[in-house]
Amino acid sequence: MVVRLNRPDVRNAIDQQMVDELHAVCAHLEQQPKVLIIAGTDGIFASGADIGQLRERRRDDALQGINSTIFVRIAKLPLPVIAALDGFCLGGGAELAYAADFRIGTPSVRIGNPETGLGILAAAGASWRLKELVGEPVAKEILLAGAVLRADRALAVNLITEIHDPSELMDAAHRLADRIAAQDPLALRITKSVFHAPAEAHPLIDQLAQGILFESQAKFDRMQAFLDKKSSKKSAQESGKK
Repeated sequence: MVVRLNRPDVRNAIDQQMVDELHAVCAHLEQQPKVLIIAGTDGIFASGADIGQLRERRRDDALQGINSTIFVRIAKLPLPVIAALDGFCLGGGAELAYAADFRIGTPSVRIGNPETGLGILAAAGASWRLKELVGEPVAKEILLAGAVLRADRALAVNLITEIHDPSELMDAAHRLADRIAAQDPLALRITKSVFHAPAEAHPLIDQLAQGILFESQAKFDRMQAFLDKKSSKKSAQESGKK
């Protein structure tokens, strides 16, 4: 499934309507799991939250966690999420990208969190996700010194994992989605959940999850297919020696 952020007149700034529409996407994917690709339009992923709306928000709005709530929901989707980044990916746009499982980009990517320069906190995930993604020193450079990373630096610190020409970005995202979709859906869902479980849940959660998968029909079918393929290859090699 592909979702495009499409407010080109304001560089795809994230407003309340976009948040509401993303909630609708999540509701659908929670019921009918699919790999999700999130992309921007017109060479921009998202320039951040809509400053016009953000300026008018007060304490009670902050306590609602308008953006953080939807980004957490996206991060918890059953199957992986791919963020296809191009151009500006700033503020709330960057935090949306951090919520994805994969981030790929173009040479024009500019990613960072300028919130402190606006007198606020990057409160929709960057203050804790970013440290997990790039480590504390780089995270502090972005959050406290306002660093905006270009594509090559983002790649070097593993904030993005691939760089493609803009014309090839969506094809690359679909190729990645196809690789993910080739895996067993139940194994994907359980692996993603176990991966994000707190440290104290391991190894028990791994063992319980494996117990579920050991009983799945897909496990028997996929392992038998592997063994059959291996046997056929061995037979062909032995026949070739005769």
